[in-house]
Amino acid sequence: MSAQLLSSRLAVVTGAGSGIGWAVGQIFAKQGASIAAVDVNESAAKEHISKLGGGEHGAFQADISKSDQVNDLFKKIFEKFGRAPTILINSAGITRDVTLLKMNEEQLDAVLNVNLKGTILTTQVFGKLFVANKLKDGAIVNLASLAGKMGNIGQCNYSASKAGVQGFTRSAAQEFARFGLRVNAILPGFIETPMTDVVPEQNKQIFTAMTPLKRLGQPEEIANVALFLSSHMSSYMTGVSIDVNGGLSM
Repeated sequence: MSAQLLSSRLAVVTGAGSGIGWAVGQIFAKQGASIAAVDVNESAAKEHISKLGGGEHGAFQADISKSDQVNDLFKKIFEKFGRAPTILINSAGITRDVTLLKMNEEQLDAVLNVNLKGTILTTQVFGKLFVANKLKDGAIVNLASLAGKMGNIGQCNYSASKAGVQGFTRSAAQEFARFGLRVNAILPGFIETPMTDVVPEQNKQIFTAMTPLKRLGQPEEIANVALFLSSHMSSYMTGVSIDVNGGLSM
């Protein structure tokens, strides 16, 4: 049997209660990682952990857009596992799709606060723990989106938040490199998750037709790239954004 890629690593996964975050936790655990599953829905995080089987794992509830909750989250993770994590997967995200002329402030703030501010806050606290504990060989993977690069009708708030994640990733990578902490991003295309379940079937068919591989992506296909970016296989990569979109260019 080949060696596990994440043996003895502790990985924090936000948005772990569904979709890509769920897939990341499942795949990382199979590769030897202990999982700190984080979700705003505590029952979803607990269900995630119940499916992981053996190993040391924990479920945590937090609204990552709130700095006090993020600080408390990482304190609880440290207390639970007795050590600081070396992997952070920022996969929590929301949409409030509406055209710009109809968008209200709540729809703007909600998306920016979770998708961009939340990613910054978790990365900041994770980074402080990593440096304070003099850890090495760390990895942060931020989930951005093809929409952040290409734009999309009805997603000005979402596209702006994900474009911000890409810029933040590049800057954080430069700041953390000297500590042995790599920061990269994944830009998923149209992936079958609860977030996209609400998209009308006609629109899904349009996206499928536009995609050279002629199908929608699966959460596991994003999680496998996150695994690559979190392991030694990508040890000379930082500050990059990887498209995982079946060849789609909107």
